[in-house]
Order: sequence, then structure tokens, then C-alpha cells
Amino acid sequence: MRISTVQIFQQGISAIMAQQNKLAFTEQQLATGRRILTPSDDPVAAAQILDISEDLSRVDQYQRNGNLAQGQLALEDTILNDVGNVLQRVRELVVQANNASQSPDTRRSIATEIEARIDELLGLANTSDATGEYIFAGYQANTQPFARQGAGFAYNGDDGQRFLQLASGTQVAVRDSGKDVFMSARTGNGTFSVAADAANSGTALAGQSSVQGGFAADTYSIEFSQPLPGDPITYQVLDSSPAVVASGTYNEGDNIDFAGASIAFSGTPADGDSFAVAPSVKQDVFSLLQGIADDLNASGSSPAELAALNNAMGGALNELDQAVDNILQVRADVGVRLNHVDSQLDINESFNLQLQETLSGVQDLDYAEAISRFNLELTALQAAQQAYVRMQELSLFNSL
Repeated sequence: MRISTVQIFQQGISAIMAQQNKLAFTEQQLATGRRILTPSDDPVAAAQILDISEDLSRVDQYQRNGNLAQGQLALEDTILNDVGNVLQRVRELVVQANNASQSPDTRRSIATEIEARIDELLGLANTSDATGEYIFAGYQANTQPFARQGAGFAYNGDDGQRFLQLASGTQVAVRDSGKDVFMSARTGNGTFSVAADAANSGTALAGQSSVQGGFAADTYSIEFSQPLPGDPITYQVLDSSPAVVASGTYNEGDNIDFAGASIAFSGTPADGDSFAVAPSVKQDVFSLLQGIADDLNASGSSPAELAALNNAMGGALNELDQAVDNILQVRADVGVRLNHVDSQLDINESFNLQLQETLSGVQDLDYAEAISRFNLELTALQAAQQAYVRMQELSLFNSL
């Protein structure tokens, strides 16, 4: 076989170029710390790196969502704590106003503070976060949720909840609608409410109420009767039909029991006085507080007027307790969600560490092996260069 001088030179140059390419590849690996520089270096490992990188990106987004959820829930918890403080203060004022030592003037002063507390409560209900979104507006986050509307209050949001993704298949609600927080307090004792008729002229007071067994939901009327001053006071309880469901002689301090309800009465009712008993319904806390202020502003000093005020304040205390309980329930739910977020962030952090370790095992360079290979390739390059120089000396022209 004949080999031309040109072939010999080309083979030498090709050997040098091949060794230079290997050396350059190893140098780039050492500079980047990566074993795989292009997908063609290891297609299977390159696909694994792509999958792991996508998982890491998702986990990073989940962590950002979790941090955002912590901030949102912490803000809501702070506001709910302030709301609870406002309601507790109003409850203290109601107890104070219900004291027999108060006069109509002092009760009006108390009403003035309660009206200021309503404005404070409206401000808390219209709280916005750092982005300017209202946290109690449901999905209508750019609309102020609560506002005065005539003599009442309007809710302009909806009952939606904003959720954030914390992991694959795991979400957490980061907000509660104003409807659930401020418009879901139950009237009365949470099962039924008792209200004195506005025309009552006696001094009967509806006191502690409770449920015995199950309350038969209906609208009832407790009517008192005393035809002549010396006659015993009797009562009868009518349902919505109207049919008599209970009756008897009234004795101060006794409970009147019917349809699963038990209501303690004190004072002396006048002939024709009545009390309405109805199933509890939801109401907004703003109207509840406004009703208390209105009752205090309209209070008088006659026995009948004081009895009407005492009945109104007694009912208001029950309803304030229901409102506080509702706020506490929402706060408890927020606390559960905060704990969930904290736990999920820890899980995500552990998963992120595992992914990083797996990714490192797939793509990171073994420096000891790469440096040894680099030295070997450098030696091979030097040998190829020296061989090429020696090959140049084999030309026949050197012998002429």
C-alpha cells in the first residue's frame, strides 16, 4: 500500500485536531463544572436533567406561592384579631349601658362610641393588601366590599375564595369573603331568637334561652294575658298556623318551654304583651351594632321603656356572642391554613434538596476524573504534535 506524503501530513494534522477537541471539551467541563455540555453528550442524562430542572422550577414557584400565602393569611389573622377586639369593646359598652344606673343621656354617649366603632369596623372590613386588593371582597378584589347604603350596609363583593397552589394537587385558601366573615353571625342564641313586641307596656324580660333536644323551627308568639288586675297572669304559645303549642300560668323566674325551646322570663308582663320567637338567621355585624346604637339613642326612663331597652340589650349580647364566635371560627380556620402552609413549605424544601442532589449526580462533573483525563489528553496532544514534527523529517527532499 502506498501512502503519499500529503496523506501522512493530513493524518498527523487530524490526530492533532482530534486531541485538541478532546482537550477543549475537558477544559470546558472543568470551567463549567458540568459533565454534560450539550444533549448529544448523553441524550438520556440530558432528558433527565430537563425533567429535574422543570420540577425544580415548579417547586420554586410553589415556595413563592407559599411565602405569599403566609403573608396573606398573617394579614387576615391580624385584621380578624382587631375585629374581635372591636366586638368585645362593643359588648363591654352594651353591658355598661344595660346597667340600671345609666340615664338616657349617658346611654346616648355610649351610642356615640358604638357608632365610632362601626366606622372602625368598616375600615377593617375594607382592608387592602400591599397590591391594593381588598382581602374581604371575594373574587371582586378591586371593588370596595362594604359601604353604607341609606340606613343599612351593602356588600359589593362575592363569596369567592382566592387559592394558591402549594404543591401538585395541594391548594390553600388565602382569603375569606366578607360574606363569611361579616355577614354570617347568627341572630339570637344561634338556634332561635326572642324579641319583645314594640307595643309591650309591662316589665317582662326574656332572659337566658336554651335548646332542649331539637328545636322545631317555626315562628312562635308568646302571649301574656291578665283580664283583671287580681287575676293570675297566664300565657299561651302560638305557632304560625296559629295553633296553641303550650300554655300555663306565668310565675316570675320560671322558664317557658315549648317545641324544644326554653326561655327564662322575669318581671311582670302586662295584659296583651307578647314576645316573638323565630329561627335564627344570618345578619351582618354592622347592622347589629347600628341597631344597638339606635336602641340606646331612643331609650327612655319609664319602666316600660327600660324593660324594652333591657330586652333589646339582652338580645344584643347574645348576638354579639354569636358574632365573636363566628370571628373566632374564621380565625381558627386561618390558623389551620397557616400551619398547612408552614408544613408544605418544609416538605417542598426537602423535596427541593432531593431534586438538587439528584440533579447534581446526573450533571455535575467528577473533578478528580476530569483532571486526570485532562492530563492524559494533554500528554496525547503533545505526543501527536511531536509525531507530526518527526513525520515532517521523513520527506525524500531531506536526503537530496
